[in-house]
Amino acid sequence: MEDARISIRSFDAATDSGKLSGIWLDASLQSHSFIGRPRLVEQRRLIEEEYLPKAETWVACHAGEAIGFISLLDSFIGGIFVAPARQGMGAGRKLIAHALTRKGRLSLEVYTANEQAVRFYASLGFKEVSRRDVDDFGYPFENAVLQLEG
Repeated sequence: MEDARISIRSFDAATDSGKLSGIWLDASLQSHSFIGRPRLVEQRRLIEEEYLPKAETWVACHAGEAIGFISLLDSFIGGIFVAPARQGMGAGRKLIAHALTRKGRLSLEVYTANEQAVRFYASLGFKEVSRRDVDDFGYPFENAVLQLEG
């Protein structure tokens, strides 16, 4: 059920980096457990130092608290994550809608083993355009490329 109290604001590196990387880690541990905790914990620093600052990032807030975010590289969704305890409130849908309004079309890659995410994107109208057998790091985790036209 969507919560009307969810708002979207721009990313503030000075105050958001630690909170958002924590959301990323918690959500990744839940949805990407097949990658393994040690590798995810190691990647958290990259999220803070590399990915968030280089992307156009938008933050979903509930009652002023950051509960999720979407990071865009032009119209490519580099990442979208919602705190596990806050999933199902509509934050992910609002983040996608906000990005789609700004960009007109969106694309992303999703681990096919993350069935919850695959279902979520399909429910929003994303269509699969290709697959590959390995992830960006060369690990054998299948990815699907999805697109959504506004």
